[in-house]
Amino acid sequence: MYTTSGIIDKEQFVVEFAPLVKRIAHHMMMKLPASVEVDDLIQAGMIGLLDAINRYEGAYGRQFESYAAQRIRGSILDELRESDWLPRSLRKKMRQIEVAMRSLEQKLGCPPTEQEIAKELNISLEEYHGALQDARGGQLIYYEDFQNDDEDHFLDRLCSDSGNEPLEILVDKNLRQLLVSAIDKLPTREKEVMGMHYEQEMNLREIGEVLGVSESRVCQIHSQAIARLRTKLRNQ
Repeated sequence: MYTTSGIIDKEQFVVEFAPLVKRIAHHMMMKLPASVEVDDLIQAGMIGLLDAINRYEGAYGRQFESYAAQRIRGSILDELRESDWLPRSLRKKMRQIEVAMRSLEQKLGCPPTEQEIAKELNISLEEYHGALQDARGGQLIYYEDFQNDDEDHFLDRLCSDSGNEPLEILVDKNLRQLLVSAIDKLPTREKEVMGMHYEQEMNLREIGEVLGVSESRVCQIHSQAIARLRTKLRNQ
């Protein structure tokens, strides 16, 4: 992918790695609300790809693909942070779901069903599914979780170094172990969705085909799993 004069052909690199940008963008969409357009993510990802091409100094092979993937994800995340992709009202709704889950699990001694959660929230099952669909899972950890307030937050207890950045905290060994344990305790269908998405890197459509359900149903299951995980982590 060099010209006859030995100069890197950047346009050819863009063409070759454009599918990587699209794959990463579609994979990240599963964690984002329906208001986010995948085309916007792809556009941000292409900026990351161009940045990778301009910055990379090693041999252009598998190592470049790994490096490019990091720059693409980083560029998309920067765009999402700037656009505040998860509205405050939606975060509030997801926290209400988490509170209902925690209350019911304490009463029942086991993970509550969708019907039980909807009843606890005093809404219909359809409305509950709609909230999960709108959130698309949200985030496992919100930026508010890193802000100081009057109450000691669960992340402060898990991570001793208060100067850590959010991404450093996410890879903290203790937090990872707690997360693995929490995933293992999820209901079977939710555990399957998490495994296919995060371990096998399958998208909504692919997971739906395996489970025999629609993409929107996979999205709801994923959102519910994320809410359960947040609840488990908060109880640590």
